[in-house]
Amino acid sequence: MQIEEIYSKFGECTGVTTDSRRCGPGLMFFALKGERFDGNEFVRGALEQGCPYAVMDNKELYDATDARMILVDNVLTTLQQMAAFHRRQLGTTIIGITGTNGKTTTKELTNAVMSTTYNVLCTQGNLNNSIGVPLTVFGLKKEHEYAIVEMGASHPGDIKELVEVSQPDYGLITNVGKAHLLGFGSFEGVKRTKGELYDWLREHNGTAFVNRDNEHLQQMCAGLPIIEYGKPGQEGLLVEGEVMECNPFVKFRWRSKGGEWHTVQTNLIGAYNVDNALAAITVGLKFGVSEQNASDAVANYKPQNNRSQLTETGRNHLVVDAYNANPTSMAAAIENFSIIKADNKMLILGDMRELGDVSQDEHRHIVDLLKQKGFSLVWLVGSEFAKAAEGSGFRLFPDVEAVKETLQSTPVNGYTILIKGSNSLGLVGMVEFL
Repeated sequence: MQIEEIYSKFGECTGVTTDSRRCGPGLMFFALKGERFDGNEFVRGALEQGCPYAVMDNKELYDATDARMILVDNVLTTLQQMAAFHRRQLGTTIIGITGTNGKTTTKELTNAVMSTTYNVLCTQGNLNNSIGVPLTVFGLKKEHEYAIVEMGASHPGDIKELVEVSQPDYGLITNVGKAHLLGFGSFEGVKRTKGELYDWLREHNGTAFVNRDNEHLQQMCAGLPIIEYGKPGQEGLLVEGEVMECNPFVKFRWRSKGGEWHTVQTNLIGAYNVDNALAAITVGLKFGVSEQNASDAVANYKPQNNRSQLTETGRNHLVVDAYNANPTSMAAAIENFSIIKADNKMLILGDMRELGDVSQDEHRHIVDLLKQKGFSLVWLVGSEFAKAAEGSGFRLFPDVEAVKETLQSTPVNGYTILIKGSNSLGLVGMVEFL
């Protein structure tokens, strides 16, 4: 069955689902396979729950007499191709966002800014991969005026796959840094993969929003129509801005093309978030959002996803930035924490995963940075830091459970604490003990 034929059946549905636990009337079920499950085994159950159709790729479980079953060669490929077809039918202006660090915060801020003026579809949660992006695109409806699609990557070709689904008109790469090096192979591999967004835009007459101050992005965007933002004093920027203070929340000011300065007090921690805010404001202004609405949207945004989030427990002030970690984001978090005004500072940092052969070097660089900044009360969690920080004087823990046991026997009170590490370590689980 051709994609057009399957899509015509989707026209009888209200949406799609890939989760057998979330099936029901109106939803087309896509029977995806995973490492520990096969969605084909749940097709009959999905139909019994009311799904009008189920797309599957297991011939043995397929019943040709049941018109509700649609047999294809590969369910994931069909999901992606149908999403791309759906995107083309609606023609909504799409802004694609990727980057090593800050892409989710930038996506959320851009959505906040654009939503002051328009009906916007935006990637929810972490639906930024080969399954999440087509699910996001399937959420497009005629009433949506713009869509903001976040795209993540951990291997070469990942962004190419996702732009072919979302087909963005505009693109924004927040930055490129050392992350997922085990999958990318090198920093150059990171740049090539993130740059696949620029490649798409070049081939399809798209436009990029680019940070003037990022040398890597400036090189990567050659030959593209660009709209720029950056630090004050540079010609040709749509938006310029700078940090005013970080105590602990960031305050910054910005203006557009030599106009009036706007001062914005955010609920974000980390000077690096000013670039994310400037990116969001630049997108908004490009599409006609008023300067006041853009400022208000950034000022009112409150992170709820363990990214640059301040948590007050009654005993301590916690800077929770534990959704993910790589050498670039870890160094930025430490640099920012060093300038926050607080009497008692403590850091609990976890291993940075997926760094491959350079893992030990990168962990040693972080240990050296901690010493350089003069931090004394540092707890490091995980086997990579254990090797890199041997003899450093910092306290070492094999895992989060060991940290919890220590906190239960020896509570910590009256500190401002930075918590950062790769999500898989589960550092967020320590918050209730602090």
